[in-house]
Amino acid sequence: MERYRQFEPILISEFKSSAWTHPEHNHNHYELIFILSGEGTHVINGYAVPYQSDAVFFIGPEEYHYFDIKQETHFIYLKFTDAYIYRTTAESGNLTRQLEYLIKSRETHQHGFPLLAADLQTVRLLFNVIASLKHDIFANQDLIWHQLLSISMLLMRNMPELQMDGPRSRDLQAMFCYIHKNIYTPDLLRSQVMAPHFNIAADYLGTYFKRHVGMTIRAYIHQYRNTLIRQRIAAGRMILKEIADEFGLTDVSHLTKILGKEV
Repeated sequence: MERYRQFEPILISEFKSSAWTHPEHNHNHYELIFILSGEGTHVINGYAVPYQSDAVFFIGPEEYHYFDIKQETHFIYLKFTDAYIYRTTAESGNLTRQLEYLIKSRETHQHGFPLLAADLQTVRLLFNVIASLKHDIFANQDLIWHQLLSISMLLMRNMPELQMDGPRSRDLQAMFCYIHKNIYTPDLLRSQVMAPHFNIAADYLGTYFKRHVGMTIRAYIHQYRNTLIRQRIAAGRMILKEIADEFGLTDVSHLTKILGKEV
């Protein structure tokens, strides 16, 4: 399988194609894709998703995909790396968390985003703005960043697991989504709090998770949180106390203990 590598923090591509020329591939960056017009199939991680005009897709690193075009398709691609996301973490706060949540929701990546009509109209306008900024990406990085955050907010509020109506699911994907959404609030990640959310006994929650995932729910939470913390440290935009506060940790020593070494 081909692997595409991107070294620039962010790239924008707009093009039309009647035949897809790329092999099935994965990459080291994120791709936010908007279909302005056209028809065909997007194959993501082996899962075939029919697409038409106004379809939105999000592809993360290590996910593999390709398009099977049936009718000439007009694409807008926004490609970005972790370096681009975490260059402004200190200033973006909660908005960056929403983007992180979107990135982690792999199940949604494989189905696309069914948007409400009003939100779809806004997303279409935002992608057109992004395309208009491609002539000078370096000078427009901050403008592009704000369009990306706006799109991620709209996509996130249309995700099925965040809808308030309907029964709550015991499905593992729903548990992952709950953890990812509440990773910054440790009190919401205690078994006694999580279990009622999924209509499951607190004593059984851990057993159920480990049986299906192969690791304890506590280990998964620690692993995911540590990944986010290390990304913030690597970005160098926040001091350790700010990172500890963001994740609801008591102090910096608690943070270094979680990481398992002095940082």
